[in-house]
Amino acid sequence: MDTKIIIGLVVYLLINICAFLIMSLDKNRSQGSRPRISEGTIFFWTICLGSIGVYLGMFAFRHKTRKIYFTVGIPLLILQNFTLLFFLAYVYKNYLI
Repeated sequence: MDTKIIIGLVVYLLINICAFLIMSLDKNRSQGSRPRISEGTIFFWTICLGSIGVYLGMFAFRHKTRKIYFTVGIPLLILQNFTLLFFLAYVYKNYLI
């Protein structure tokens, strides 16, 4: 396997771990009177390839599952993320040939 692909997978994994932890942090802050993480920040991480982490965090922590724009928007952004990844993989493959 090419080292660029391995680095890309590690970066993708780290982004999703950070997104998952952001959902955990926001859930913990929602139970107290501390400042919350904005929904815009959560969607930013989702768009930046962290959609799987946010989606898993939604259900692991039962957080934001009642908001329709999260329950519909996050799966759509997962589709967008995978489309982007497949496009980048296709371009990278053709670039190597």
